Amino acid sequence: MKRGSTLFLRIAVILIGIPVLALCIFVVPVIAHFIAQLYPEHNYLKYLVFIDLYAAAIPFYIALYQAYKLLGYIDQNKAFSELSVRVLKNIKYCATIISSIFVVGMPLFYLIAEKDDAPGIIIIGLALIFASMVIAVFAAVLQKLLKEAIDIKSENDLTV
Repeated sequence: MKRGSTLFLRIAVILIGIPVLALCIFVVPVIAHFIAQLYPEHNYLKYLVFIDLYAAAIPFYIALYQAYKLLGYIDQNKAFSELSVRVLKNIKYCATIISSIFVVGMPLFYLIAEKDDAPGIIIIGLALIFASMVIAVFAAVLQKLLKEAIDIKSENDLTV
């Protein structure tokens, strides 16, 4: 397969990573400062916001890197290989970790929503959990399908 066939997807992966990096640099400190103002008696909440959101960014970037590797395997005609199955498994684990981190950090969303009287913040937190779980399930289904396709292909290669 020609290298340019996945160029658009590679650019999309990079363009997905840039806004998240900008959010990590510019918005996360603002959110942490905001929660510190909402709860001045609990100054440690600011650090929990940093830990929760930055901890979620790490597996996000690992999953983006894995997606970039998968596109490279597709370009090299290695789409139906154990390498691709392993990459999909890593993406599944990263999405599950992200969802778990947001489940653990959900009380922070609740505290902000309760004090600021903005229940939409809880919906944002739930949407983040739901979206990462959908990605995990999708990667698991693709992993299983790809594994079965590889097994059928190897079975056919042995038959001929």
